[in-house]
Amino acid sequence: MKFFPKKNLGQNFLTDNKILNMIANLGEISSNDIVLEVGPGTGNLTEKILIKKPKKLVVVEKDKNLSIILKKKFNNDIEIINDDILNYNQDIYYGKKIIVFGNLPYNISTQILTSWIKINNLDNFCKKFILMFQKEVADRIIAKYNSKKYGRLSIISSWKMEIEKIIDINPNSFFPPPKIKSSLLVFKPKNKYYKIMNPKNLEHVTNVFFNQRRKMIKKPLKFLFKNYEKVAEELTLDLNLRPQNLTNLTYYKICSYYEKLLK
Repeated sequence: MKFFPKKNLGQNFLTDNKILNMIANLGEISSNDIVLEVGPGTGNLTEKILIKKPKKLVVVEKDKNLSIILKKKFNNDIEIINDDILNYNQDIYYGKKIIVFGNLPYNISTQILTSWIKINNLDNFCKKFILMFQKEVADRIIAKYNSKKYGRLSIISSWKMEIEKIIDINPNSFFPPPKIKSSLLVFKPKNKYYKIMNPKNLEHVTNVFFNQRRKMIKKPLKFLFKNYEKVAEELTLDLNLRPQNLTNLTYYKICSYYEKLLK
């Protein structure tokens, strides 16, 4: 079956053998590990993962034609789920500490990442996530406070996970070549992280701040809290700072304060 990549599904398949081997090695896969691969495409990375002999390899592929190609290529060596990862029920892996690989569709990559971050006790679900992003998105994920790229995505991503950038990947390593560079990131769930009742509250708080990132923090604080001066005093916030000047931990504390008001 001939296959032509679909632009609307963000299909760009990694073909560079050296990088494929490097990604598979990053998984540190043992014979006891269950591996979940998101967006396997034509199975280039799938082949490298199978060489590592995991206990089980499950691939989630939205494209029906690609699912047929994968079935012909790998037969019963892998379990193929023809579904959108955002619709696929991953609860069955809870407690199994799986390893997740993903060359995520660029148009929904942050949505997929956020869905994983929202999982309770994430370290019981997954040992590590090895994920490919558009470089611009990866730069925002790993950005530190006091930088231009620091924002909501940086704060939410690092809430429950340690993040390491491995490498930037040039467009000519893919077919078809995308217009931009990609970056490979490894996420390791933390055992301990700042307790927030509902991740949606952190999304809301950071949204209020970074929708006005050029304004001083007095304005978003005033929007969230009637007694904003008291909040600023208790959290030792300088009202002359801007949103990008506050650390991740500060945002978690602001969110926690906000949640107390909701009780």
